[in-house]
Amino acid sequence: MTPPIAADASSLPPGALEAVRRHWGYSSLRPLQAEAIAAELAQRDSVVVMPTGGGKSLCYQVPPLVSGRLTVVVSPLIALMNDQVAGLGLVGYPAAALHSHVEPEEAADIRRRAASGELRLLFVAPERLLTEPFLAFLRGLKALAVGGIAIDEAHCISQWGHDLRPEYRRLAELRHRFPGVALHAYTATATPRVREDIAAQLALRDPAVLVGRFDRPNLTYRVVPRVRPTEQIERALRRHEGSAAIVYCISRRDTESVADSLRNLPGSRSIEARAYHAGMTPDQRARVQARFKAERLNVVVATVAFGMGIDRGDVRCVVHAAMPKSIEHYQQETGRAGRDGLAAECVLLTSAADGARWRRLLERSAAESGATPESLRAQADLLAHMQRFASAARCRHAALSEYFGQAYARPADAAPASGCGACDVCLGELAPVADATVLAQKVLSCVARVRGGFGAAHIADVLRGRATRRITQRGHHELSTFGLLRGARREAVLAYIEQLIDLGALERDEGEQGRYPTLRLNAASLEVLRGQRGVSLVEPKPAQGLPAERHGPPNARREDALAGLSAEERALFESLRVLRRQIAEERAVPPFMIFADTTLIDLARARPADRAALVQIRGVGQAKLAAFGQRFIDHIRSAGAPEPPPPVREEAPRSWAL
Repeated sequence: MTPPIAADASSLPPGALEAVRRHWGYSSLRPLQAEAIAAELAQRDSVVVMPTGGGKSLCYQVPPLVSGRLTVVVSPLIALMNDQVAGLGLVGYPAAALHSHVEPEEAADIRRRAASGELRLLFVAPERLLTEPFLAFLRGLKALAVGGIAIDEAHCISQWGHDLRPEYRRLAELRHRFPGVALHAYTATATPRVREDIAAQLALRDPAVLVGRFDRPNLTYRVVPRVRPTEQIERALRRHEGSAAIVYCISRRDTESVADSLRNLPGSRSIEARAYHAGMTPDQRARVQARFKAERLNVVVATVAFGMGIDRGDVRCVVHAAMPKSIEHYQQETGRAGRDGLAAECVLLTSAADGARWRRLLERSAAESGATPESLRAQADLLAHMQRFASAARCRHAALSEYFGQAYARPADAAPASGCGACDVCLGELAPVADATVLAQKVLSCVARVRGGFGAAHIADVLRGRATRRITQRGHHELSTFGLLRGARREAVLAYIEQLIDLGALERDEGEQGRYPTLRLNAASLEVLRGQRGVSLVEPKPAQGLPAERHGPPNARREDALAGLSAEERALFESLRVLRRQIAEERAVPPFMIFADTTLIDLARARPADRAALVQIRGVGQAKLAAFGQRFIDHIRSAGAPEPPPPVREEAPRSWAL
């Protein structure tokens, strides 16, 4: 009988929470972490879906400390592996990675440590894992040495996901190769269909399917028509000056252009920004990434690969200079903001041209890679969902949650009439469209006159008076609705159509697999056409919905924690950041691996004056306390902290979540 999954941390073995306290300095777990840890300890297969920054890695890091067995972690990027190993080293965790950049002598030492039982985690790329020499090495370990195999970025195995990778498809062999070892699939973005496909592809046996909340309440989402992109990007970055930011672009050329434009802003407006893309040499990319991680560079303009494996928690702003090709990509990339739980902003600049550009790129990529028509259709479907998200005028938090199959739960502390209180729609940054019912009648009339079988893009072109070949071949340029919205921007008309669908005044027919979705009227459409029902539509306010001042969600739960510091505490926080950077440089690791900003904020508030007080601060584990805790104590004392209190016999309980 399959062992039950723990409902909370109290049902875990005592050693599990003790390991979390000792290594990471926390005394409680985030939602689903206990269940995921319990599944690994029970050697039960699992699919674990948690948003970026939700604590997935802890789920496979804790069990080996309790069981004393090795977990093999499949990871797609060398940088991701190296960062995790470096971070684990700082908390006193025995981990290593085997990849092409490891020298033969070091690789031999890692294999020796694994064979002796010293290691608890071994990171490896999927290509290396499935080679015969590596499989022979794992099989040669002493009996029961391998306790589990954790697959990170598991969505890459599914053809219905957003990032299918051929090397991941081969991981299906693991069940045959290691029939007695539990498999655990981890990802930040997976719809119900993708979760089912992951389980099927890996041949998981009665897996525990654990799905966290997809909503990121500390993020403020804005979707803005792209009008003057350099100015719009600059305004977003200015709202978070001095903090880390990532600007995502579609192409390599775009990253160079945007970075150059930001650096060449006139006078003191210049922003130090650097491009990052696959066309750069490995050394060039490594330098940009190292500077960003070391807090020597705050703004990176990049293609989608940037950010994977970077745990810099103080990314306060993510800007998409163009629409990404899927909601999964959007969720993953915006998820790199606010990983520390503090407030952050995500701005998406869109144009109707983005969809057409992505379709061309997808078709070209499919032709070059020999992808199946079914795979291409799946990617086109993901793109269509992204376009709908960008065009619709409904709560962004709710739309993202529902896309991943979850009902949205409004924050308890949000104002009653504010919706989520953290997106352009709910913050009232959209204005009502004048004569919306008349405009809706024009759109619905056009759908009626083309007599079905056409999608939103075709309807928008007819209404805008575009005499394209497709339109003239079908005689749609002779319809009475041709050119009724001449002069309107294409993305604006597409947004009106999406809003009418959301209002129930128009329907989208997905049709047969492989066909583009088409529009059709319903009973509500006829009521609008007859004037029996009115509709309200919205559009961005004239300032493109981007306030010049720093603007965040108007509820206390999402408020930037720094705003709660006094001037003296803020000065101490900034000086602690300098100390953190010095220690990081000495140890050749990124500053966030020393302590997160949230830990520094707590230090600035509590001002611990001795080791007993310091270890009470969340994020301070035993290894970090021993390695550099005294330097933080001395620094805080020099800033005027009180003398240490008399020692107490019992350690005060801690209740912070990891």
